[in-house]
Amino acid sequence: MGDSVNLTHHFLIAMPAMADPHFANSLTYVCEHTAEGALGIVVNKPIDMKLAALFEQIEIALEDAVLGDVPVHFGGPVQLDRGFVLHRPVGRWQSTLPIHDSVGLTTSKDVLEAAGRGEGPKDMFVSLGYAGWQAGQLEQELASNAWLTVEADPDVMFDLPAEHRLPAAMRLLGIDFSRLSDTAGHG
Repeated sequence: MGDSVNLTHHFLIAMPAMADPHFANSLTYVCEHTAEGALGIVVNKPIDMKLAALFEQIEIALEDAVLGDVPVHFGGPVQLDRGFVLHRPVGRWQSTLPIHDSVGLTTSKDVLEAAGRGEGPKDMFVSLGYAGWQAGQLEQELASNAWLTVEADPDVMFDLPAEHRLPAAMRLLGIDFSRLSDTAGHG
């Protein structure tokens, strides 16, 4: 296949035929894609937990009631006990992977501590777990048409409610998601 495509800072849109229940109807943001594999965060699967409860669990004070009401998301099936924070701007935190000129992925607690004090990044998305692919695995899945890909627009993750993120990513591709998903079972 020659030089493989680098999908860092791209959305993966699960095709309707996606068999893995973790990823059915999912929108995943690829944070890192190298020859060694890929790491992504599912950005449209809120779980039944708000930030207030998460902050309580990890014993961080939360002074911002609005932030406390923000849902925590299922980021993927790997390391479900660990928090992953997508945020912009990238800022300076202990353990951050800069993904794009405006977006970072932080796994250290300091970003949440700052957010609890009202000094966190302007935009923040918190997930438990992440999606991981071994070397060549994501490329194989792409070759078998498991995913559509499109360059990510951070506004989709940070500015839209969860249920609007997947259709918005489809629109980036010029596809009407309802037309894609409604074809099953009619006719």
